[in-house]
Amino acid sequence: MNDAVRIVEVGPRDGLQNEKQTVPTAVKLELIRRLAAAGVKTIEATAFVSPKWVPQMADQAEVMAGLPDLPAVNFPVLAPNLKGFEAALAAGAREVAVFAAASESFSQKNINCSIAESIQRFVPVFDAARAAGVRVRGYVSCVVACPYEGAIAPAQAAAVAAELQALGAYEVSLGDTIGAGTPATVNALLEATAARVPVAQLAGHYHDTYGMAVANVHASWLFGLRVFDSSVAGLGGCPYAKGATGNVATEDIVYLLHGLGATTGIDLDALVDTGAWISAQLGRPSGSRVARALLARRPG
Repeated sequence: MNDAVRIVEVGPRDGLQNEKQTVPTAVKLELIRRLAAAGVKTIEATAFVSPKWVPQMADQAEVMAGLPDLPAVNFPVLAPNLKGFEAALAAGAREVAVFAAASESFSQKNINCSIAESIQRFVPVFDAARAAGVRVRGYVSCVVACPYEGAIAPAQAAAVAAELQALGAYEVSLGDTIGAGTPATVNALLEATAARVPVAQLAGHYHDTYGMAVANVHASWLFGLRVFDSSVAGLGGCPYAKGATGNVATEDIVYLLHGLGATTGIDLDALVDTGAWISAQLGRPSGSRVARALLARRPG
């Protein structure tokens, strides 16, 4: 069994995008620098979306220009359409991510189109990315449940994941956007999806609304997944999912994975320090239970 796990840190983008207070570019870049210093090798840096819809990401070009020169670290960005992709490419992006939903209602509320229409919008993005030698990662949201429709059939989520992979996504991240999943529902999702997309091309992206995210990572690890998205200090949420809390905290799943004997390449103490630092910048305690426990044990 492969014990190496890749963590995709989404804090600087997914974690910060819904903060009501404007987070200065310098703070975002310092967060990225600290995450890289802690050993995180994939850090989602920003999103090339309209500042009108996501004001927090208005400094996307400045963030890209200020990224540290670290050849071993990958800095993917969100690029939901061709315009966003072209701007990302101009800013130096070497990997982009596109988002689809497994729920028709969520797709309409989130991006104003059907699932099929959203997939069609991505075709020119994949074509342009191929021509430019840029990798594309796919995200599927609401893979277990939707705030508007309730439970989502595993086959429905699997079909969207398969479409993204067929378009050319090197990896598809399965997002439990409202955090309603349990190990049983996540296993059903993975069984349906793995029948259509190789497990080696799947990632888990679990929110912690019901406190199940770490359990769902464990279930996914047992199933064979070796890539997980997470957010330092548990930053983030979903503006379209009422009451949904943030992504699973990176500190919490690193603690879990190290306890399982997995290797992540991440220094947990340095990661805890990074989470404490960004939480202080935002004026609130860390959302990571592991971080709070470890910080409480430190002298002074």
